[in-house]
Amino acid sequence: MTDQAESGASKPVGTRSIDDVDAETKEISSQILDVIAVKGKMSKSGPGVSTCEGAERGKLFLMRHPWSLTGSSDAELMRAMTRLKEDLPKHGWKIVKYGRNSSKAKSLELTADHAEKKFAVNVELWEKDSGGDTNDPTLLVNVVSACYQVPDGEEVDRY
Repeated sequence: MTDQAESGASKPVGTRSIDDVDAETKEISSQILDVIAVKGKMSKSGPGVSTCEGAERGKLFLMRHPWSLTGSSDAELMRAMTRLKEDLPKHGWKIVKYGRNSSKAKSLELTADHAEKKFAVNVELWEKDSGGDTNDPTLLVNVVSACYQVPDGEEVDRY
């Protein structure tokens, strides 16, 4: 992902409550799903709190929301990837990577940053039966916030 999100940089970009970042993470995931615009089977996972890399547990955190969407065909999900590449910049995202990755399956992958909102997203297209595995066509999405400090008097109480 981005330098900030990939490293989980231990330097906070600001102070925010976990609930506030959790709500924004859900909102961003929903907006990305709207751009994908595919009806399919969604995973049930919600956002989770992680420790910023190199940081002490308890004061600094980031939010991760990994989820997946299984579609009906490779072509349908390929069109969704094209929509993401074309539409995310219209909503303040900067595409920092788009193309086939180095995995065995050579999956199509998109990574984008939103500097204002301080979030990054990574989307990977797993085509049907790719990489020697048996799988349905699936988009794997991972939304990640920047590192934040909890407000004075609060502690990160869930991981």
